[in-house]
Amino acid sequence: MNRLAGASSPYLLQHADNPVDWYPWGEAALERARREDKPILLSIGYSACHWCHVMAHESFEDPATAEVMNARFINIKVDREERPDLDRIYQNAHMLLSQRPGGWPLTVFLTPDQVPFFAGTYFPSTPRHGLPSFVDLMTRISDFLTEHPEEIQRQNDSLQQALGRIYRPAGGEIPALSVVDKGRAELAQTFDESFGGFGDAPKFPHPASLEWLAWHGARHGDTEAQRMLHRTLDAMAAGGIFDQVGGGFCRYSVDARWMIPHFEKMLYDNGPLLGLYAERAAGGDDRSRRVVEQTVGWLGREMRDASGAFYSSLDADSEGEEGRFYVWDPETVEGLLPADEWGVASRVWGLNGPANFEGRWHLHEVVPLATVADALGIDEVEADRRLDRARARLLVARESRVRPHRDEKILGAWNALMITGLARAARALERPEWLHLARDAMSAVREQLWRDGGRLYASVREGATGAMPRAYLDDHALLLEATLALLETEWDSDLLGWAVTLADTLLAEFEDRDHGGFFFTARDHEALIQRPKVYADDAMANGNGIAAQALQKLGFLLAEPRYLEAAERTLANAGPMIEQAPVGHMSLLMALDIHYQPPALVVLRGATGDLPGWQQRLRAQAAPVWAFAIPTDAGNLPAALAEKAAPETGVRAYLCRGLQCEAPVTDPSALDSALLQG
Repeated sequence: MNRLAGASSPYLLQHADNPVDWYPWGEAALERARREDKPILLSIGYSACHWCHVMAHESFEDPATAEVMNARFINIKVDREERPDLDRIYQNAHMLLSQRPGGWPLTVFLTPDQVPFFAGTYFPSTPRHGLPSFVDLMTRISDFLTEHPEEIQRQNDSLQQALGRIYRPAGGEIPALSVVDKGRAELAQTFDESFGGFGDAPKFPHPASLEWLAWHGARHGDTEAQRMLHRTLDAMAAGGIFDQVGGGFCRYSVDARWMIPHFEKMLYDNGPLLGLYAERAAGGDDRSRRVVEQTVGWLGREMRDASGAFYSSLDADSEGEEGRFYVWDPETVEGLLPADEWGVASRVWGLNGPANFEGRWHLHEVVPLATVADALGIDEVEADRRLDRARARLLVARESRVRPHRDEKILGAWNALMITGLARAARALERPEWLHLARDAMSAVREQLWRDGGRLYASVREGATGAMPRAYLDDHALLLEATLALLETEWDSDLLGWAVTLADTLLAEFEDRDHGGFFFTARDHEALIQRPKVYADDAMANGNGIAAQALQKLGFLLAEPRYLEAAERTLANAGPMIEQAPVGHMSLLMALDIHYQPPALVVLRGATGDLPGWQQRLRAQAAPVWAFAIPTDAGNLPAALAEKAAPETGVRAYLCRGLQCEAPVTDPSALDSALLQG
């Protein structure tokens, strides 16, 4: 066993018996590199990454390859899910060095002072696909560093300057609201009219863009935004990116049709998608309701820790093959189903047609259910019942297969995304049991990750002996968002205190007080070659955008100018970036919209039993309304809420827009009228 034994990361543990003399990232490895004046070979990946496994099997498990690595480099293995700070820095360095996007595994060669001078992703064990063998690459890189140190130093200086420009933008002014229209136009240009989604293969869900479409469609009556959203949600729900049998979404589709996914399932995608589908289901869309129910079922069945928190991910591979757990052959399916169910399932899922994944069938909707029902001479409701029964039988049969590896880390940021999704789903579809799941997960996160007298950590895994990584901007911002989502669903004064703690920590530990915005790492984080400040969305909405939105909501709720001013400084510092590429900053566009036109905020005060009817009316509003129902007996309220007194009987509603509040009303129809006037 090498130095990775006992790590908190399952990904690092997967490499603990490699012949490579791996170090985890830390002072021991960095000090040895400086002392021996040896370059660092940094390998970044994660446990569910298919090509990470391929490179591990080909190279890191090979004694001859390990011998070269150990002789020429100090080798460091990093889990990008535990150390997103390192991943962000070195992914951007890869982009600058190679002029193309990175990915995982990320393979970076650093000088002893941690500055990268060469970067790539997967390298094969033998020359192929236009790539050199990994051993040949290492030899050439090591030799070049020895022979050309001055050239490497000049490149390193230039790279550091370029990274500094990326991570410390000069800033400017808050953009005009018209930039929202520019972002909408750019997004529409990339919309795939044929299959939904944005861009071509590989096709990712991009929840930040979908959230913006939902927001803009509801907020401004943008029917085209709603059309793009619904087309995409429909296509994904019908596609193979959604697990038609067991629920949950895979990370992305390798084709433009959403048919064949990269089979890993990540918690961070499923949280936002759960909320989006639930809110669509509340409007009566049956397919969206099924997606939500199946996804929550998958969470409880496969992803929930005994504490109530949720695990990180499921691998793409099982038994050494990608997708093996999920694919079928028609003979097996026909043998499992009665004739009436097979008649529907075979047609809907294309099991009577050609294979679509390496000689086998990955289930997706080939023929619409209505068409199949018509062909069989049955009504669509009956066809749907038969397909549901078929799903249940296939799920039972699939349970006997060898499961993909599960990464059992508890990540604060990813749990926050799922807590928000569950709270939204519980609120939209009136499912209190889903709210219990969300609250249990929040309690588990607070118990396990909030330690040492008030310090948040990013990750924990039962049985791990390694040090826990410090929490980042995303952990704090997403947990603040999740806490507010819980408060909107059901009031809890203790959670309000937690929200204030998170918001104050954002301002104290992460804010750039000189220029605005929030750094990705806290003030006392270890010194790296850069302190990132990230504004662009990627697979997840960026922490600055989420922080700005959450601080705005909490700031208006509590009439706290410190939070609102921090959001304004963020928008100003990010302003030039938003104006240059609004489609890359959709979460900040939402914060910009809120800045100029805060949505209606309603505080309801009354007895617990009297509040639900009012809440239902508010949820039926076409435009977004921030609504908080605070029971009469709620204690520990800050002044801004305590002064919104509860009546002796009935409910009193306080309607605010920004920091201006109207006189309270006690008649629901009067509140409806006031909202319409806004």
